[in-house]
Amino acid sequence: MAEKFTSFKKGSVSGFLHEPVQVPTDALVLTHGAGGNATAPLLVAIASTFCAAGWTVLRCDLPFRQKRPFGPPSPATAAQDRAGLRDAVAILRDRVPGAVVLGGHSYGGRQSSMLAAESSDLADALILLSYPLIPPRKPAQPRTAHFPALRTPALFVHGTKDPFGSVDELRTALQLIPARTELLIADAAGHDLGRGAKDLANSILPRLADLLR
Repeated sequence: MAEKFTSFKKGSVSGFLHEPVQVPTDALVLTHGAGGNATAPLLVAIASTFCAAGWTVLRCDLPFRQKRPFGPPSPATAAQDRAGLRDAVAILRDRVPGAVVLGGHSYGGRQSSMLAAESSDLADALILLSYPLIPPRKPAQPRTAHFPALRTPALFVHGTKDPFGSVDELRTALQLIPARTELLIADAAGHDLGRGAKDLANSILPRLADLLR
């Protein structure tokens, strides 16, 4: 067996901890989008792939999801969600000697990037899955206000059929980020990146390794 994962709960952090058979060196905190939770197939596929490669992975439910099983987050509680991610990173810092990467899907990725912009030394890199660049019905208000403050290397994973922004729109937005960025394009994938999640996870791992060098 390449991994084991168990339910995890400590303070504001709740989810599932994947631990490799070998002694881990690096770790990943992974969280979900506005409509999902830590059991999302995409997160499970990425966690399993990373764990098989020797990473400790904590896929966690954001505080808003811990309070209610359904429904979107509220802007009023976004700071609590970021605080939960900060705590998750701190937990993994105590468990591994190497890099700790922070990432999430859609809303979870946005909160991860905002947290990294607030605290540039928190994570060694970011994985941002389907970053929700263009808010629905608000094309003139892209979610990029914090991009110029990002000093953490970031890997963006984006589908060519994502309604929250085209690949070209995201490429343009990435020019606002002073840190190193990489863009992994998922052909024919929508916002959920549901097509070929395991293959996508296998593509993310080497791109992230390159970003961490």
